[in-house]
Amino acid sequence: MPAEPSQYLYTHKELVTALVKDSNIHEGIWGLSVNFGFGAASMGSSPDAEDLNPTAVIPLLKVGIQRVEVVNSLSVDAAIVNPKK
Repeated sequence: MPAEPSQYLYTHKELVTALVKDSNIHEGIWGLSVNFGFGAASMGSSPDAEDLNPTAVIPLLKVGIQRVEVVNSLSVDAAIVNPKK
């Protein structure tokens, strides 16, 4: 019996396609939208206080889709990937 997958990876287009279908969108060009945050901290590669460095922390806050003008590697045409039935 094959092992159960422990990871699923998607291209940008596959992710946008899934979100277009999940959102029941049938027209327009939609692209990947990502919102990042920003934070800072003092971090080091060891517990030694002499090894601290200013460090940027950039969390991924939200992933979604937004209307865009052209189809490219980050977008899809909803009429093609999720046509009305």
